[in-house]
Amino acid sequence: MWMMMLIMLLLLVSNGEEVGGSSGEVEDGIISRNLLANGLALTPPMGWNSWNHFQCSIEEKLIRETADAMVSSGLAALGYQYINLDDCWAELNRDSKGNLVPKSSTFPSGIKALANYVHSKGLKLGIYSDAGTRTCSNTMPGSLGHEEQDAKTFASWGVDYLKYDNCFNTGTNPKERYPIMSQALLNSGRPIYFSLCEWGQEQPATWAPKIGNSWRTTGDISDKWESMISCADENDRWASYAAPGGWNDPDMLEVGNGGMTTEEYRAHFSIWALAKAPLLVGCDIRAMDNVTLALLSNKDVISVNQDKLGVQGKKIKKDGDLEVWSGPLSKNRTTVVLWNKGTSSATVIAYWSDLGLNPTAVVKAHDLWTHSIQRGLKGNISANIESHACKMFVLTPQ
Repeated sequence: MWMMMLIMLLLLVSNGEEVGGSSGEVEDGIISRNLLANGLALTPPMGWNSWNHFQCSIEEKLIRETADAMVSSGLAALGYQYINLDDCWAELNRDSKGNLVPKSSTFPSGIKALANYVHSKGLKLGIYSDAGTRTCSNTMPGSLGHEEQDAKTFASWGVDYLKYDNCFNTGTNPKERYPIMSQALLNSGRPIYFSLCEWGQEQPATWAPKIGNSWRTTGDISDKWESMISCADENDRWASYAAPGGWNDPDMLEVGNGGMTTEEYRAHFSIWALAKAPLLVGCDIRAMDNVTLALLSNKDVISVNQDKLGVQGKKIKKDGDLEVWSGPLSKNRTTVVLWNKGTSSATVIAYWSDLGLNPTAVVKAHDLWTHSIQRGLKGNISANIESHACKMFVLTPQ
């Protein structure tokens, strides 16, 4: 035990962070604590969330089957570990002691039993609440005024992740509401990933790194090209605020839900990976086709998202509908996405000067989707790209 504590202490110091306790200090209504205080999210979280596909139509059999599918599909072995309930899991009213109550018609065994099942698969369970009086569906209570009680309840059930929404918020500033739950989770006795779903309204990237493991930078995504690229662009402006322990969140993945083409989904997954966004699958993984599975299980793209350097890539060049996105990786590597948002095929070029590389560098380029290698590249990398498609590379100086 002492050896494990020593290792954690050395890890915190080596990351240049103060070693924080669970109490924290409050400055201007915001808890000041180091990002690693709960020991979570050194890389962006990966998993599944129920909302995009199922919305309120969730029940415990579905969640158990989803956990089973996460393992049998091979996604769990690639790092997808969270199975997250979204809205609509609880009864409309609390019990006589003020506790949240799982909905008896859909979760008759209770959340603790469900967590035990998910944990038995080597996975983690996430849950949902709201920094208001009701959740966004208006079908269950929010946690405003019940933060300590609810955090202890979640911990007692074995919950590993909390998505915390922003509806029915009484008009109170989120900078006042969200830190209370952050502190309650730290006090709960269990490490619980804290996902702030504040929708980017009060620029959470500028204050949420002190209290959460991720923060929504956008409104809700929908399964449409226009929505996806809008979320990507909104999220991009906050790139410099992401770091190990806390990540910008442009909302969950729509890959596999059917509203976009395969190439659009490929671009979606590529940009989310480059932007170090949480990779939370939003389709029915029990019934996904081979194309969807291949997109979500690309180890090379996942490795960009999970790179230990933890620097969010960003848009570095735009020429009309043609864009270059890039970011540094560990081991002196660079990732780059050449993206054609236009309606016809076009050539997209990234020069070494665009990417911050030495103009005389000779580079090896690994195409993460075709798995091909180009060696001896000088000065730039380019590709002819179809409409709404992209190419993604990792560049290594030779």
